[in-house]
Amino acid sequence: MTNHLPDLAKLAQTSLALWDIPQDATVTLINISENVTFLIKYTGFKAVLRIHRAGYNSERAIECELAWSAALPIKTPIAYMGHNGKAVQIASGRFMVLFHFIDGHHPDENQDLIPAFEGLGQIAAQMHAHAINWSRPKPFARLTWDIDGVFGTAARWGDWRAAPNVSPAILQILEQVEKLITKRLAAFGKSRQRYGLIHADMRLANLLIDKGETRLIDFDDCGFGWFLYDFAAAISFIEDHPQIPSLRAAWLKGYRKLRQISEIEEMEIDSFIMLRRLALLAWIGSHIEAREPQALAPDFAQVTAILGQKYLRNMAF
Repeated sequence: MTNHLPDLAKLAQTSLALWDIPQDATVTLINISENVTFLIKYTGFKAVLRIHRAGYNSERAIECELAWSAALPIKTPIAYMGHNGKAVQIASGRFMVLFHFIDGHHPDENQDLIPAFEGLGQIAAQMHAHAINWSRPKPFARLTWDIDGVFGTAARWGDWRAAPNVSPAILQILEQVEKLITKRLAAFGKSRQRYGLIHADMRLANLLIDKGETRLIDFDDCGFGWFLYDFAAAISFIEDHPQIPSLRAAWLKGYRKLRQISEIEEMEIDSFIMLRRLALLAWIGSHIEAREPQALAPDFAQVTAILGQKYLRNMAF
């Protein structure tokens, strides 16, 4: 997608006419990940334009994402309607959504993240409780982040085995990890109290801290998965950070203010951390054209294997 950035920037500029935005508004790149986001700005106005990765989500799936996000009892980015009355716009074969701008700063992994993670745990509990009782619009289309969605033949982010630097030794360890995750989560099950609609990408890049309040953005990966996967996603790319035990305790403290988590469920968190870590390894391999995966690639497989060895020691039946 990086190679197409000039074209996407031009598309962002020319597509402003789909909304009530002056053509001379400034368009500035914010981030390149699954999608590309731009800051749209003119006098007294700021918004965020998301241009979707081709083939990742259907128009209906994006509409369902926006419906759930708008229905949640938390502050989420609100989409602007275009001139045609729709939130999802199409230009040059790309889906686009324009969001209200939300103030705040992204937390840094080397800061004290405990207050933010306690707040994030509360947010997750609110979302999960809402998901259990929400009457979804029909038809409802979203991604799935279960075993098949991560490890299956049509896994959303591809096969982790194809990622950079997966040596034969690393492959042997991680295949054992995949088997153990699969076995444990099959036993864990998919009861409606454990599995349902989740954000699926609560990592630091998708958090905004404003006046001490934690806010959640970017629901593009939301879909069906285990509720505890949301914690695993929250520590994406920093699973080996020294703060993780404290962040885990803070997240659980915040979560338990609103929803129960049993000791059996808490014990299984490590399975979700490794499920997410292998999903991220696959993501690096299938998105290697972008800057972030390229930066992560050199030692990600090796660190994943180290985490996997610890998981095998601690969680084997």
